Amino acid sequence: MNYVGSDLRVVGTRPVRPDGVDKVTGRAMFGADMVMPGMLWGKVKRSPHAHARIVSIDASKALKLPGVKAVVTADDFPDIPSEEAFVGEGPMNFRDLSRNCMARGKALYEGHAVAAVAAISQAIAEQALELIDVKYEVLPYVIDVEAAMADDAPTLHDDLFTANVEPKPTKPSNIAKRVYFHKGDAEEGFKQAEVIVEGRYTTEPVHQAYIEPHACVCSYNPDGQSVIYSSSQGHFMVRSYVAKLMGMDISNIRCTPAEIGGGFGGKTLVYLEPLALAMSKKCGRPVKMQMTREEVFRASGPTSGATMEVKIGAKKDGTIVAAKHVLKYQAGAFPGSPIQPGCMCGFAMYDLPNIEVIGYDVVSNRPKVAAYRAPGAPIASYAVECALDDLARKLNMDPIALREKNGAHNGTKTHYGPTHQNIGFLATLEAAKNSAHWKTPLKPGQGRGIACGFWFNIGGESSAAVHVAEDGTVVAVSGSPDIGGSRASIGMMVAETLQIPADKVRTIVADTASIGFTHVTGGSRVTFATGMAATMAAEKVVEQLKQRAAMIWDITPDAVDWRDGAAHPAGTNAGAFEPLSLAEIALKAARTGGPVTSEVSVNAQGAGPGFGAHIADVEVDKETGQVTIVRYTAVQDVGRAIHPSYVEGQIQGGAVQGIGWALNEEYIYDKDGRMDNPGFLDYRCPVASDLPMIEAIMVEVPNPRHPFGARGVGEVPIIPPMAAIGNAIRDAIGLRLESLPMSPPKVRKALDVANGDD
Repeated sequence: MNYVGSDLRVVGTRPVRPDGVDKVTGRAMFGADMVMPGMLWGKVKRSPHAHARIVSIDASKALKLPGVKAVVTADDFPDIPSEEAFVGEGPMNFRDLSRNCMARGKALYEGHAVAAVAAISQAIAEQALELIDVKYEVLPYVIDVEAAMADDAPTLHDDLFTANVEPKPTKPSNIAKRVYFHKGDAEEGFKQAEVIVEGRYTTEPVHQAYIEPHACVCSYNPDGQSVIYSSSQGHFMVRSYVAKLMGMDISNIRCTPAEIGGGFGGKTLVYLEPLALAMSKKCGRPVKMQMTREEVFRASGPTSGATMEVKIGAKKDGTIVAAKHVLKYQAGAFPGSPIQPGCMCGFAMYDLPNIEVIGYDVVSNRPKVAAYRAPGAPIASYAVECALDDLARKLNMDPIALREKNGAHNGTKTHYGPTHQNIGFLATLEAAKNSAHWKTPLKPGQGRGIACGFWFNIGGESSAAVHVAEDGTVVAVSGSPDIGGSRASIGMMVAETLQIPADKVRTIVADTASIGFTHVTGGSRVTFATGMAATMAAEKVVEQLKQRAAMIWDITPDAVDWRDGAAHPAGTNAGAFEPLSLAEIALKAARTGGPVTSEVSVNAQGAGPGFGAHIADVEVDKETGQVTIVRYTAVQDVGRAIHPSYVEGQIQGGAVQGIGWALNEEYIYDKDGRMDNPGFLDYRCPVASDLPMIEAIMVEVPNPRHPFGARGVGEVPIIPPMAAIGNAIRDAIGLRLESLPMSPPKVRKALDVANGDD
């Protein structure tokens, strides 16, 4: 059933956060809070080298230390052949995942795990790490993406040959694959152009910077059954990955999700769980592991850094006739950068006749990248949206007008294949143009920039259940860990379907043995896909409730209507019965057929893409190079805002992360390939005092493929900020900064060069 356009009572309101009290009082159980009887502590020995052959590992001294119960190395895991699968937020090679969790043969980045130990205390475990003797043959390393692509670069993998190129290579390469999309004929299009802009842009790797480090407790039982408690973005993902890496049957692993203190895509992989379970299997006791903040930075996935080249050609009236984009993304030590979505998203907001996009997935001696909120899209859009701003300036054209003239609309065919339908891009531009922010004049010395973003959103496999309790209250069961407010949104959709108050529905997240398979919380899919499953389950419950009422009244079910949370006779011909509330029907459930319950699993399609437009005003201190954001507005098509407060929070949070990416955040390496800033003191995330109030403007263009018109909102808001701020800086000081982050030293250097001082 589609409820778009209906009079809704719950969806669109702002009920109190259902998990808020536990989280603000400290009662919520996160991964590091979990304990089990007889539990040991696990710690990881990590490589101090960016690239080194592991000659030998001697753990004999560590095993003799009193209190040490187990040590594992790569020899304790199956040597998995290369095998691609799609379980997390993207394609995964299980061999690479296994070798990322525990180095086999070579350490490929500083922080790469080479051994792990379990002991009766953290102190003893740390002492044992020092006693594990690892002998290395240090090898040349490569950090920069273009240096890694060079013919003379140190090769990370002897069996890695560039995919998707002809003829097939015979020489190993750090270029894992080439991605190519095109529409029309870009070269012919450029011949028609009257104005052309070109630019070369670079970005650095940035971390998701979740507050909660990775943590888990794992127990391997004598009967072969295992339990895992961990904070992740998908406990079914954890189960699948650990089973594969351990050579176990999936049915022998039960994963229970803890609360999660942030993920943003960075917790769609496993790092500790296989090590903890392997050590538990060895010693017969549960093992708890948690990363330090330094380990999070050195050993878990940031997103890619990149180098990009953009070329855009247009007529003098602003009609873009051709565009070309070349993207080179760092994958870290193993293939798998978000180069594919990066190539998809850069030009997807525009209706262009001729496009050519080429992308390269490149390995280098850095931690393997993980997803980060709209993986790949912020990087690609940074280059495209900066180039569009330069084009607008060259044409002496309003930057919103340029985007409106070339904006995607219903029926626009993208360069990567699909045709847009039911999209709200032009509506977001209209809202931005009409916003108080855009209409307010700048103060002297300030600059203003606008940039846009696109994310295709995903659906996928989700399961949900709805159980009616004896008193008429309801439990909604989800298989999706709650990161962005899905307890609230799923409960609200169930309440709306049952037409009862939101506080009569309690939403829980079930373990892997208690609900059907559910894909990870990522890609902005949960409210869409799991919400769809929950709504369908609630609709089945409504049908059951109507049947039960019909039994009580001794009429046919089709003579019963459900409205206002109660059964009503469908008309005067059905009988003059008093309405039966959900609570009254539930009380008589045992006499009318038993419990009222339903579970639904879906493979949801039609997620509907999201679009956003951000406006940033900045001031630049020309003495120090410090950039201050003085006003910020984020406009986004959200489909239908199920819980508007959560939607606004998602938009504001994504914008803040993009602001950090734009101005401060980056991985810094020393001359030996070691990270210099693995902590929040030196890795500079924005805090409240760095920011203005971020205004979120929600545009609602309902997605007809969802019962309530929802489309994902979590990915889009991180995409525009870097270019919006870059364009604002360009407006303020007249200089284009083409390298992120646009930190004070870079701004100051650009000013010095412009003034002839450098």
